[in-house]
Amino acid sequence: MPTKNRIMSNKKTLLIAVSVLSAVIILFILFHKTGIPSFLTTDSKNYPTCVVDRGKVIIPLDATGIVEPENEVILLSPLTSIIRKIRKEPGSRVKKGEVIIELDSEPTHAEIEQIKDQLEVKSNSLERSKLEGQMARIDLDYNVEVKKLRITSIKAELADEEQLLSVGGISSAKIEETKQNLVLAEKDLDVIQKKNAIRIKQMKTEETGLDLQIDIQKKQLTEKIGILSKLDIKAPSDGIILSISGKEGEKVGNDKMLITMSDLTTFKIRGLIDEKLSEQVKTGNPVIVISDNEQLAGTIGNVTPTVAENKIQFNVHLENSNNPKLIPNKTVKIYVLKSLKNDVLRISANNNFKANSEQTVYILDSGKVVSRIVTFGIKGNEYQEVISGLNEGEKVILSDSPFSWNTKKNEKLK
Repeated sequence: MPTKNRIMSNKKTLLIAVSVLSAVIILFILFHKTGIPSFLTTDSKNYPTCVVDRGKVIIPLDATGIVEPENEVILLSPLTSIIRKIRKEPGSRVKKGEVIIELDSEPTHAEIEQIKDQLEVKSNSLERSKLEGQMARIDLDYNVEVKKLRITSIKAELADEEQLLSVGGISSAKIEETKQNLVLAEKDLDVIQKKNAIRIKQMKTEETGLDLQIDIQKKQLTEKIGILSKLDIKAPSDGIILSISGKEGEKVGNDKMLITMSDLTTFKIRGLIDEKLSEQVKTGNPVIVISDNEQLAGTIGNVTPTVAENKIQFNVHLENSNNPKLIPNKTVKIYVLKSLKNDVLRISANNNFKANSEQTVYILDSGKVVSRIVTFGIKGNEYQEVISGLNEGEKVILSDSPFSWNTKKNEKLK
């Protein structure tokens, strides 16, 4: 009899277990298809959620960088001179127009005074030459007039003699002598007129030569005055002095490099990254620079192949290189983009979902927790790509399964 009761009890226990298991399976299938009512999942409020949106997903490689001026300016010595005073040292910030180096101006001042003296002498010579020319022209014109009067007188004398010859009052030999004197006088006039023309040309040439010398020295004077203003070597723009060649009292040659400085109109980033990631650092690759929580897009420029302290160095050229948040020598964070996808569906990367996989995800829909089969793509540090299974605007629970919430809560309570 006891054996029979034991058998009946076991059958009853088995029947109850089968009934409970069937009920659980039915409930699981029902909840899976229709969603879990919110009153059964009140703990969902204690777990993070996010809204599906559309945007950029990146897989970054961390690097650091220093903000540096993009352009360098080289200032040369305008002439051979001596450095009289250095007003700014390397590393100093300067404003446009500030004097950095003063060169010795005394020799240039002396040259300017010498040229001025020479100009005064030549100007006096030119004025004297013009006056002498006027006097010479008066003398030459007077001599020509005398010769012309002499010819007129001989012609009148010849006419009188020809009349006397007609009445027998003079010999023909006397007339011939007078004619010869007329010929000689006319030749004398011709010669003196030619000489006068040559002399006038000579005087004009002398005046032109003096004018030319004066013009040349005026240009030299203007040039020296211009150089004098350049002996104070000034900053052509706002910037930072990088180096100064020479010391006070040292002689420097014409066109010798004196100063290198950066201008502060545009900037670049000098980046450093672990040598193990060097294969990902290529010229032209995109990067994102973080400065005061602002993202600045850029591309990698030159990459230095040498390794220093397990780091390699590279330059970053920014799309917005004059952003006001770029300050020289400021340390910034750089994301070298290993992967980049633009304008894709995405969720927060603060989850346990695997990249490039298909998983069950739960969303909140009209007070119910609804499961979805979601295909994920790449997973970055901030966002994870959603390939299919979710729509923009849906609210996703960033947890593996809602059935584990009570367990997790109980674990916390323990």
